[in-house]
Amino acid sequence: MRLLIALGAGALFGSGLHLSGMTDTAKVQGFLDFFGAWDPTLMFVMGGTIIPMFIAWRVAARRKPLMGGDFPAASDPVFDRSLILGAVLFGAGWGLVGLCPGPAIASLSYGGSGGFSFLGAMVLGMLLAPRARQWLDRRSAVA
Repeated sequence: MRLLIALGAGALFGSGLHLSGMTDTAKVQGFLDFFGAWDPTLMFVMGGTIIPMFIAWRVAARRKPLMGGDFPAASDPVFDRSLILGAVLFGAGWGLVGLCPGPAIASLSYGGSGGFSFLGAMVLGMLLAPRARQWLDRRSAVA
């Protein structure tokens, strides 16, 4: 039953990404082009996700999931080097390619080599990230 619910939630999420235009790289890059042909429509998508999630975190704090277990705890709002570096890399990738992980996976459903290339690069980045972090930690310890 959990797998069916997960499949349904994933299908709903992917459909929402497609419907909102988040899988359209030109639309995403147009949103990020503040000094050119700026397309502000994705602000409504962000507002439409931030507001319900704010409410959901408040409700989840007082409830249990229907399928058992616990809801994940909210992460600590700590601004450290890892968060800043991750945000910069995420933003640079989002701006250059016009995709982030969720929309990239959703875009695989309608083909094209761009989504597969992005997915390969994303997996490679996830594999290399721990090594890069160790390297940065060693460099900062020496300095």
